[in-house]
Amino acid sequence: MTGTPLRVGLVGYGLAGSVFHAPLIAATQGLALDTVVTSNPERQAQARAEYPDVRVAASADELWARADELDLIVIASPNRTHVPLATAALEAGLPVVVDKPVAGTAAEARALAELAEKRGLLLSVFQNRRWDNDFLTLRKLIADGELGEVYRFESRFERWRPQLKGGWRESGDPAEIGGLLYDLGSHVVDQALVLFGPVTSVYAETDVRREGAQADDDTFLALTHENGVRSHLYVSATTAQLGPRFRVLGSKAGYVKHGLDPQEAALRVQGARPGSPDVEWGTEPEELWGRLGAGESPVTGGGTPVRTLPGDYPAYYAAVARALLSDGPNPVTAPEAAAALDILEAARRSAAEKVTVTL
Repeated sequence: MTGTPLRVGLVGYGLAGSVFHAPLIAATQGLALDTVVTSNPERQAQARAEYPDVRVAASADELWARADELDLIVIASPNRTHVPLATAALEAGLPVVVDKPVAGTAAEARALAELAEKRGLLLSVFQNRRWDNDFLTLRKLIADGELGEVYRFESRFERWRPQLKGGWRESGDPAEIGGLLYDLGSHVVDQALVLFGPVTSVYAETDVRREGAQADDDTFLALTHENGVRSHLYVSATTAQLGPRFRVLGSKAGYVKHGLDPQEAALRVQGARPGSPDVEWGTEPEELWGRLGAGESPVTGGGTPVRTLPGDYPAYYAAVARALLSDGPNPVTAPEAAAALDILEAARRSAAEKVTVTL
């Protein structure tokens, strides 16, 4: 891609905006971070320090007033703002990327998709964990037939955070769309759908474990896919002993992988940036590779180590740039996100009513 880069307005400079979106946008050929929207003075100063050429605005309304100067809006603000901000951006004639979850309900996501289609604009959802190193490796193993017919998919996104951090993500107000079901659950459900397709039934258990907590912090989902695969998905902030990130069982072999993709830690803790000459992006050491085998536990040496493919979060924004500049495909569509929200809504009902929900 050559020529003048697309000018990006980024709404929100908290965790999502500053750690994920801004660095990935800045590293993508064909995109340029033009404006950061945040009303927080400390975050405004942080944005200027990290990106000296960026403009800073206190309100998204300043973006709509300059719509003809921008080419893409990225929404990384709190969940409750996703739908109104995405609607305003589309009505201003601007393509949009929205952090997950795109909306609180599948109906809202589909309404946004209809608006984008009517306006002839891109609407994409930031599901970065489709580009996790372990997920890319698992997709390849399945595509290559290494597992045979997959019977069961276990996916865990577990943490040990016994103390509350505070903020809207832990709020019990339904308008905030907080809790782990919609936070980490958006990732594990999306991955299950990408791997194994549509779901016919959902069973879920959601609990509030920590003292003073208001939103779910320990949640389990059991999905039955149309093709017969059963997905068991765990998201928790109260797991004192972490389980494997993936345990996938098939007719020929199983794959077990521990540990998290290193890209978030690289961005958030180490301050590393994709494309830096001294950074081997998304790779992990051999001792963290998963194991493929049958008949024996990987804990006792069973199976063969499988080299983990490099994680590739930069691929998401590279695909967005191609979609806008050369009619490439949308990397994550709003209807795909709506299908995941169908499952999250069913899970919430299942847990509340203690029933299995048929889709």
